Amino acid sequence: MTFFRRLTAAVLAVLGVVSLTACSGNEARSLLSSIESGHVILGTKFDQPGLGVRTPDKNFEGVDTDVSRYVISYIAKHKGWDVPEITWRETPSAQRETLINNGEVDMIAATYSISASRLRAVDFAGPYLVTHQALLVRKDSTITKLQDMNASTKLCSVTGSTPAQKIKSALPEVQLQEFDTYSACVEALSRGKVDALTTDATILAGFAEQYKGQMRVVEMRKDDGSYWTNENYGIGLAKNQPEALALINDALNEMHDSGEYKRIMSKNLGDAIEPGDKPKIGDLSFTKK
Repeated sequence: MTFFRRLTAAVLAVLGVVSLTACSGNEARSLLSSIESGHVILGTKFDQPGLGVRTPDKNFEGVDTDVSRYVISYIAKHKGWDVPEITWRETPSAQRETLINNGEVDMIAATYSISASRLRAVDFAGPYLVTHQALLVRKDSTITKLQDMNASTKLCSVTGSTPAQKIKSALPEVQLQEFDTYSACVEALSRGKVDALTTDATILAGFAEQYKGQMRVVEMRKDDGSYWTNENYGIGLAKNQPEALALINDALNEMHDSGEYKRIMSKNLGDAIEPGDKPKIGDLSFTKK
């Protein structure tokens, strides 16, 4: 009986440790604690050329990955810590807030548009980049503006995407074709199966750079000359980290002021898109409009 009591106690102790470990895995991470410990987990996209992509040799490239590296290095040096090791985690759009709040990543830069609804779940530093909805067409296309599309135009976007629905609402005669991924749309565009692809201009610029000389980005503007949409890319992290939030914004300000941001854009997106003016970093008042 003594043996069985001891065995039962041992099993319960192990289960208790497993239970505690499982619980801790559901807690949000502290970015500063992770940097100080020497290892951070950063979220990004793995399939967006020029922005966030995992190469065949398992390197990680793009504007978002370079911005993340800059921020982490800035904070480490500011605090007097060694620059930590980075593990990259793929963060699909629909899972980003969950991955942050479950403690699976320290922060995310992944074409992550700041919005009022997302701010209810996570905090954002930035914006570090402002982009707009645009079109990607073949270089020889006659489409030079939104109004050039008509009933014969085959427009591609990702299933259920907001950009595609906005165009469909404005131009109901356009033939909307929805694919599972933007890369599938680009492949269809390159083969002449569709006439245009729509999403954020930065995403399209990455594909234009990948198909250099074959495709171009077309801006979309309203009749008054303003852009159709403004997408403010930020860095998402768990709430209640005011020092980390302030340091990320300091890093983003230095990145822009030093000219490093323009270098990052040019390196990853070439001349397919203009870097644009420096955003009002730390000012999220646009989410209340």
